[in-house]
Amino acid sequence: MTKDVQTKAESQMQKAIEALENAFSKLRTGRAHPGILSGVMVSAYGSEMPLNQVASINVEDNRTLLVQPFDRSMVQAVDKAIRESDLGLNPMSAEVIRVPLPALTEETRKDMQKLARTEAEHSRVSVRNARRDANNELKALAKDKQISEDDERRAADIIQKMTDKYIDSIDKKLSSKENDLMAV
Repeated sequence: MTKDVQTKAESQMQKAIEALENAFSKLRTGRAHPGILSGVMVSAYGSEMPLNQVASINVEDNRTLLVQPFDRSMVQAVDKAIRESDLGLNPMSAEVIRVPLPALTEETRKDMQKLARTEAEHSRVSVRNARRDANNELKALAKDKQISEDDERRAADIIQKMTDKYIDSIDKKLSSKENDLMAV
C-alpha cells in the first residue's frame, strides 16, 4: 500500500523536474540552441503546427539558428511565425531561414534570471503538492486501518526525504541556469 503512494508521489515529483527542464530550455542564454524555438507555432496546411514538425532547426554558430522547412513553400509561413512569436527575433529568409540571436543586455539577463527563479518556484510548489497529496493519502489509509501508524510514519519520512532530494535538484538546476544566463 505505502509503496504505491510513494511511487505515485515520486512520479509527480519527477514530472515537476521535467517541466522545469522544459521551461529552462526555452529561456535564452547567450548561446543559440534549438529549444529556443520550441514554442513557436506555424500556420501550415490549414492548422497550427509546432515549428519542429514543419522544419528542421539546427545551430549554425553560437549566435545563429538555421531553420530549414521541409516544404519550400513553407518558408514565408515559418518566417512569419518566428517574427510574430514573443521571442524578439528577426529572421532572414532565403531558401533557408537564418535566425540571428541578438546579444543579451544586462537587463535582459536579469529578467531571464527572474523568469528562471519563477519557474523553479513553480516546480518546488509542485513537488510540495505531491508530498502533501501523498501524506493525505497515507493518513486516509491509516484512518481506514489499512496500514498501521508506524507504517504511515515510515512512509511519510521516506516521502519527506524524496521531497528534499527533488527540491535540492531543483535548486542545483536553477543555480546552473542562473550561471548560464549571467555568463557573457
